Amino acid sequence: MIKYNRTNIILGWVSFIIALITYLLTMEPTVSWWDCGEFIATSYKLEVGHSPGAPFFMLLARFFSLFASGKEHVAVMINSLSAIASAATIMFLFWTISHLVRKILIKNDEYTPEKTIIILGSALVGSLAYTFSDTFWFSAVEGEVYATSSLFTAVVFWAILKWENVADEKYADRWLILIAYLMGLSIGVHLLNLLAIPAIVLVYYFRRYPLTRKGVVKAFLLSILLLGFIMYGIIQGFVFLASRFELLFVNGFGLPFNSGVIFYALIIITGIVLGIRYTHKKKLVLWNILIVGVTVIIIGYSSYAVIVIRSLANPPMDLNNPENVFNLHAYLNRESYGDRPLFTGHYYSDEIKRDRNGYAVIDEKKPVYIKDTLNNKYKIAYRKIELTYSDGIKLFPRMYSTDSNHINAYKSWGGVKEGEKPNLLNNISFFLSYQFGHMYFRYFMWNFSGRQNDVQSHGSLVNGNWISGLRVLDNLRLGNQDLLPDKYKNQKSRNKYYLLPLIFGIVGLLFQYSKDLKGFWVVTLLFFFTGIAIVIYLNQTPYQPRERDYAYAGSFYAFAIWIGVGVAGLYDSLKKFKAGSVYASLLVVLSLLFVPALMARENYDDHDRSDRYTAREIAKNYLNSCDENAILFTGGDNDTYPLWYAQEVEEIRTDVRVVNLMLFNAEWNIRQMRRKAYASEPLPLSLSDRHYMEGKNNSFYVLKDEMNRKIKLETMMRGIETDYKPFRQQTVRGDSVLVIPTNEFILPVDSLKVLQSGAINPVNTSEMLSEIVWKVPDGQLLKSNLAELDILANFNWERPINFVTGGNDGALSLDNYLQLDGLAFRLVPINTPDRDFFELGRIDTKKLYTKYMEEFKWGGLGDENVYLDYFNIRTISVIRLRKNFVRLAEKLIDEGENEKAINVLDRCMELTPGWQVPFDHYI
Repeated sequence: MIKYNRTNIILGWVSFIIALITYLLTMEPTVSWWDCGEFIATSYKLEVGHSPGAPFFMLLARFFSLFASGKEHVAVMINSLSAIASAATIMFLFWTISHLVRKILIKNDEYTPEKTIIILGSALVGSLAYTFSDTFWFSAVEGEVYATSSLFTAVVFWAILKWENVADEKYADRWLILIAYLMGLSIGVHLLNLLAIPAIVLVYYFRRYPLTRKGVVKAFLLSILLLGFIMYGIIQGFVFLASRFELLFVNGFGLPFNSGVIFYALIIITGIVLGIRYTHKKKLVLWNILIVGVTVIIIGYSSYAVIVIRSLANPPMDLNNPENVFNLHAYLNRESYGDRPLFTGHYYSDEIKRDRNGYAVIDEKKPVYIKDTLNNKYKIAYRKIELTYSDGIKLFPRMYSTDSNHINAYKSWGGVKEGEKPNLLNNISFFLSYQFGHMYFRYFMWNFSGRQNDVQSHGSLVNGNWISGLRVLDNLRLGNQDLLPDKYKNQKSRNKYYLLPLIFGIVGLLFQYSKDLKGFWVVTLLFFFTGIAIVIYLNQTPYQPRERDYAYAGSFYAFAIWIGVGVAGLYDSLKKFKAGSVYASLLVVLSLLFVPALMARENYDDHDRSDRYTAREIAKNYLNSCDENAILFTGGDNDTYPLWYAQEVEEIRTDVRVVNLMLFNAEWNIRQMRRKAYASEPLPLSLSDRHYMEGKNNSFYVLKDEMNRKIKLETMMRGIETDYKPFRQQTVRGDSVLVIPTNEFILPVDSLKVLQSGAINPVNTSEMLSEIVWKVPDGQLLKSNLAELDILANFNWERPINFVTGGNDGALSLDNYLQLDGLAFRLVPINTPDRDFFELGRIDTKKLYTKYMEEFKWGGLGDENVYLDYFNIRTISVIRLRKNFVRLAEKLIDEGENEKAINVLDRCMELTPGWQVPFDHYI
């Protein structure tokens, strides 16, 4: 046994080293797309990212960033945190599998060479299969929270198995306290780790109590209660109760701000100390463990103090401004993302209940409190409202969104016939076909059967499906695969495992069920709660902005356990024919070749990011498209987060103020934009804070004027500031709504200032400077649009205004007054009617040629050794890179610069060759 334990530990570390080398070799050397830019930026300077935050991850990443040799290497150090955490996850997975297989094979400590080989071989096969799995590998090589979250899941699951081994020994329950503490810490990374609780409770029950059906049901229900207690009682309830004390002490007793929170903290600390002392004195062991467990969870959870402390410092990135207990509760509760129904609610076709005047009947919910520093108390900014429906409450509302695109998808996936309303069966059908089948089972099969390609799928036959590599099976599902064009056949992301990992996993599942029923149910609970339960809870709408497989990595982790157990299952079946250590070794070697080695070979080329710098360079190009002290309006994650990284970490163009229009709807973001940030001056907003406060002007209306009357922006803003009566209308409920009586606006132009600023270079007399007169769409606009108009009203042409793209609501329909300055569009006082959606704005050939041909870098575009995944290619398409090069060439030809035009086209094809970037409707 001693020899076995030593070998078990050594091979666990071997699996760690194999995984670590793999991830470090394939790791992205800088920032990646999506949330990575934000996580790296907030970690480097300990700022406040999007809710519900990840403070413990920030602290870990900040520690790793200290070892960077320069700002440009901060990202690679934080990425290496993910690589190391992922490799450690593999190591603990190895020890978990070896524990579970040893329970099946070893009886009465009868270790034989044959059994030892199978146990350790099973662990090696299962852990390495997960090492090279699609989803886990993707998260292991970028600076995101999911790798660290996976490590917590792996450690707590391994820890409960360690407790199981020593449960009868003295001080064994310290393992339970360790698990509770790790759970508390994991809250500061991601909540996914909490979903291991039901499996952990079941291990405890099986070890401490006799097995009965009633007992299993009770243990399961208790685990759900425990999970709910931590999620809603501690994570949200702890802060909610603090807010009630704060409200009582400040508003009720007239004490200073934060006095209630301090008193509440003292009560909690006192109660914990007295509870621990009492249970220890009275030898109430279980209650003592529970109180100590809750205590260490709260200690781990206290990493959120970092969020409050840093928010109070008002850093440039301070999302949701969670500097007081009310804001913190909303931050933890992800209230900025809105609500979605879970088990009861409404369907998309339900009629909104209306009163006799035709107005929607609303149900007022809890108030939103803000600080009133003048009166030293908290006041109600507004009350949250909820619509009511005439059809009452419906069960299992999976089809709830009223977005027209979502409704069309609901009908297609849920089988709703034209002219009919959805019923419960349609909702179940949508759940099974889309939410489970498309948004979970498809991802599951990516990892254990094969993947068609990495193009995001919304249900088509040629994108993002799972495949097996077995011609008969794939042809039945997806059509004749031999007829696929070469661009689909030869994609690096086309990976085929021939169902081998899946078969091993099924064998392991059945083998564990037959030999170790308790262990089977423990792994099954882990598999269910980290997979299917998340599907039910998320209740996702169609047309997600990206694939969501990363959310289910814990479920794939559980299946990898069964892959490892499958090796033992195969040997158990085959030993009737051939037994002994030689044959055991042969089976392990073949299993390693057929599963992890196959997966590594198939997945390596499309998971290797080692020379890819596209996200960082495109972010830099966006910033360098802007002149000094510019304002740059962005709209989504991928045109915002990498820019934040570039500014906050590498300190590139900190004079440019990046304004995300989704966040610009919030009072806290508008307040922050009134402050100077680095070299960027405050935004020129003239309306006072009361017009942007929470609950006011969340939306406003502009009306189409049949007489085509126009209004100057400056005049309009003055009227709004002074509460000009014609601009305010009362609703039947008595609310005051901002209404602008025309949708046609005028922005005067100071020609001298424009020319002095160097904003434009008119090339002919037809491009005359003119005041900007334009129409916005009539109807309802948002607070962010009001703030945009406010900035324009105070625009003096000395500070450039840029948009990441035209042709959308973010550019306020100013498309005819845009100039393409690199990747971003600049507002200019020259009317250039767009020829179509793809050719917005004018072009200054001198400026654009310099940027495209001399200044901009592209981070691996055109390099045959650099793999561009779907979102890199999609980004190139979204920014219309080829189209912009072609437009520049066409303009150069018009100006007689044929040689330059040829150079531009050559450079375009060098950067975006057809074999790497497919041709599309943007060229």
